[in-house]
Amino acid sequence: MEKIIVLDFGGQYNQLIARRIRECNVYCEVRSYKTPLEELKELSPGGIIFTGGPNSVYDESSPHYDPAILELGIPILGICYGSQLIAYMGGGKVETAPVSEYGHTEISVDNSSKLFAGVPEKTVVWMSHTDYISKAPEGFRVTAKSPVCPVAAMEDEDRKIYAVQFHPEVMHTREGMKMLRHFAIDICGCRGDWRMDSFVEKSIADLRAKIGDGRVLCALSGGVDSSVAAVLLSKAVGKQLTCVFVDHGLLRKNEGDEVEEVFGPKGPYELNFVRVNAAERYYEKLKGVEEPERKRKIIGEEFIRIFEEEAKKLGAVDYLVQGTIYPDVIESGLGDSAVIKSHHNVGGLPSVVDFKEIIEPLRMLFKDEVRRAGLQLGIPAELVYRQPFPGPGLGVRIVGEVTAEKVRIVQDADAIYREEIAKAVREWQDRHMGRSDLEYAVTGPDGKVELRRHGQDELPPWMPAQYFAALTNMRSVGVMGDFRTYDYAVALRAVITSDFMTAECADIPFSVLQKVMNRIVNEVKGVNRVFYDLTSKPPGTIELE
Repeated sequence: MEKIIVLDFGGQYNQLIARRIRECNVYCEVRSYKTPLEELKELSPGGIIFTGGPNSVYDESSPHYDPAILELGIPILGICYGSQLIAYMGGGKVETAPVSEYGHTEISVDNSSKLFAGVPEKTVVWMSHTDYISKAPEGFRVTAKSPVCPVAAMEDEDRKIYAVQFHPEVMHTREGMKMLRHFAIDICGCRGDWRMDSFVEKSIADLRAKIGDGRVLCALSGGVDSSVAAVLLSKAVGKQLTCVFVDHGLLRKNEGDEVEEVFGPKGPYELNFVRVNAAERYYEKLKGVEEPERKRKIIGEEFIRIFEEEAKKLGAVDYLVQGTIYPDVIESGLGDSAVIKSHHNVGGLPSVVDFKEIIEPLRMLFKDEVRRAGLQLGIPAELVYRQPFPGPGLGVRIVGEVTAEKVRIVQDADAIYREEIAKAVREWQDRHMGRSDLEYAVTGPDGKVELRRHGQDELPPWMPAQYFAALTNMRSVGVMGDFRTYDYAVALRAVITSDFMTAECADIPFSVLQKVMNRIVNEVKGVNRVFYDLTSKPPGTIELE
């Protein structure tokens, strides 16, 4: 199978690069920069990509690689730090830039380059660097520059070595996908015939071979990720799989019963389903805890402890399956990457676990890829396109200490928010399409938010990819009727995103937000203010904590 290898030098966007290459229908995987050259050669990649990273190439302690890689005859693309590394290994000059570049930057490109074919001579890219290539190596020609970066891109076409100082993999680089497609298809010569069904088939075969006749315990939350992981495992090992659903009391309103309805004895799947009602246990563990990382760790450890207990009831269990996906891994810290936040199924794992091994079959996939895998597995679209929900649940949508009363408040507020968004979408549909048969809003396989409804898929331009209500730890004075109140403030969050790595606030009509505010203040006991969170990601995260 043709493939492109991404060498990880410690940046935050390493797997995003791989995801973009997969969008070109070319299989791509990430390997550490510590992978020996001989091992890399044995993989027979059609191309290699050097990623970005936070280091300076001229620092001896920074990640480096064997310069012989440049002589293998394999096409190479260096991105950000990777471009500087190519220059450094080739005898060019890399130094601290007189002026650092961050964010949207206009560059001039030479579109006679294969990498920039069809790209306008002036285009906007996403820069993030303090060092720059001040002199290209011998044999390289400069193919792009900005007002303060003399080598924004360079190439040695004879050896098929290309380097860009910017990040083509992020949405902010307007022609980024075109550049990556040129590299994968036109420069590396890949056919572009890899599909998600290939991933599903290979994963099932690999899981079957790995597990053998072992017994498997699957952590089932009912969310998209764990549901796809559960069905993938059921296809691989059948009745050797037991799915345990831990209702930690931090789910959305009525969600525990909805999960049991889908996956329980009356549902369509032949799964061994166990529901554990553990709300009081979690509330006791979280009593007095306010710091978000501590909450995540506690929720994660209790999560594993409960699964150990259920495993002992079942007898010998060899494997624990979790629905970890790659954004979880990146944000919890991968290799030299910075830790943004711990995820309950990544950073919260205790050091001793009573299983032979933890299996995470979706670990290398992004959310939209998980959804495509779910459709390929035959999971109903309404489940595949369910709103994302964090593993720690409402524990990270409640700022400060978690209590049963606060959970009740945020559940009720969130239910109202989701109901009003659905109504607003239906009204928009009625006005623009003259129909009222709305079914549900979803994020489509290409990452765009869609509406699934009897042959129609149009949505209002403000439709968020993810939206929810959260509870702040702020209380303030208010007036309701003739009485003084001293109650909580609810924060509404809604973002537009295609990959959940970056996101912008959704421009929901003010009239809709005002209706949500009125209902929450009037219907949810304990709330007298409602805020709308405008923060993008970065600097914020999508979740409140």
